[in-house]
Amino acid sequence: MGAFDVPDPLIPDLIAQHGRWLAGKPALLCGERRFSWREFDRATNRVGNGLRGEGLETGSRIAVLMHNSAEMAEVLFGAGKAGVCVVPLNLSVADDAVAAMIQDSGATAVAASGEQCARIDRLAAAGRLPSSLLRLGVEPPASGWQEFTGWRDRQSAEAPALGPLPEAECNIIYSSGTTGLPKGIVHSHACRMHWATDLALALRYHSGAVTLCSLGLYSNISWAAMLATILVGGTLVIMPSFSATGLVELVERHGVTHGGFVPLQFRRLLELPDLEQRRLGSLQAIMCCGSPLPPDLKRATRDRLGCELIELYGLTEGIITTLAPEDFDRRIESVGKPIPGQQLKLIGDDDREAAPGAAGEIVGCGRLVMEHYHNRPDATAEATWMDAHGRRWLRTGDIGRLDDEGFLYIVDRKKDMILSGGQNVYPADIEQVMHTHPHVADVAVIAVPSEQWGETPLAVVVLQPGAAADSAALVAWTNERVGRQQRISGVVLRDSLPRNPNGKILKRELRADYVRA
Repeated sequence: MGAFDVPDPLIPDLIAQHGRWLAGKPALLCGERRFSWREFDRATNRVGNGLRGEGLETGSRIAVLMHNSAEMAEVLFGAGKAGVCVVPLNLSVADDAVAAMIQDSGATAVAASGEQCARIDRLAAAGRLPSSLLRLGVEPPASGWQEFTGWRDRQSAEAPALGPLPEAECNIIYSSGTTGLPKGIVHSHACRMHWATDLALALRYHSGAVTLCSLGLYSNISWAAMLATILVGGTLVIMPSFSATGLVELVERHGVTHGGFVPLQFRRLLELPDLEQRRLGSLQAIMCCGSPLPPDLKRATRDRLGCELIELYGLTEGIITTLAPEDFDRRIESVGKPIPGQQLKLIGDDDREAAPGAAGEIVGCGRLVMEHYHNRPDATAEATWMDAHGRRWLRTGDIGRLDDEGFLYIVDRKKDMILSGGQNVYPADIEQVMHTHPHVADVAVIAVPSEQWGETPLAVVVLQPGAAADSAALVAWTNERVGRQQRISGVVLRDSLPRNPNGKILKRELRADYVRA
């Protein structure tokens, strides 16, 4: 290193820098809570120092089970100041999944809010979580918890003495909110800094950005928006819970310019009867991802909101393409091209590169790709494709094709994952639950189109001989036992399920039977 060389900055360094040079500029707005960058820097310092004071070290992990709030943002980025890895969890998942993910992550602390505190207590009392967990709560129960605000305010506002190393874990984001154990996706601090720089460029962020976060802050869609905003020193507007009317009001009140959304939210917005009369002129560039965005909805959203719409295809694991606004009209059915720093190929069933024009599994590499799946070397190996030069590529499980200009089109999904309301739902987990019903002999869950959710699960069921369960009763029974986003929309009864000679259910045939264009 030369005399003037300094380490590359990480996200905690950016927050500290903004705290000095953008001290009075709004950093975060949530309801009546307002933080300048100086205040946000000091608040996150307090969280980092508090976690260190409780015995958490570099590499320790804290699970976060909180509603969208200023406090949640403080925990997510304050932990990073101390090198503590955050494990943000989807609130809508079943108790079994919450316990499994916390246990799998190895978290020694948890931050929760409201009724989520009671959920943690319930799981600990049942022996599902260790009683030794450090518990920080917003509106917590009377005992067993440290009230977050008072705890935070007792800590030093100076920068923690030990910050994260570039290779240290920044977060573990679990791949779905399901009843089985999802895979924990690990990103390092250096990787997350690359997410910030590369997405800020691709999504047209700038220092005047006012970014609306209307999805759960546990979601990687929200992380992408937050990281890009922190990079440029913009302003985050945190929405406690989504409603179309509430979103429009926040755009009008705060002059929102950017945000990350899912197709369901756009459908709700376009249903507002007074949308054209609302003051939405501040919107500049908004991103949509999470599930397929039909061309008619894509075009209507762009035209009626009057701003640039950037569709993003990607995985939390770290592959991203975007359809740039300048290509919007001529390639509206595509999901664009890889963003700078990413590479993409298509491979066939033989694991060789697909011929030009042929469909194949999408694989990608670049500096956004995750470190690995937590505690799952088998899953990491399964998700890896090695090219002829020994270079590691990430398998997506999605089937795509490239046109003659290199634009990517999503053809199908190799995996069975369902994208419902922007959330990943894995049929195998629902099938596992339904197999426990005494009248169910066989079951396959497939995705069917939903105007509201994009896709929704449909269960195709074979009953036990002589059983007399009806479809409505099976729907009700199942939906009482799965997470909210896993709920099935219906049950179809059949005499048998199509299988190949090896006994594998042929879901493609089921989709042909029950999915209509």
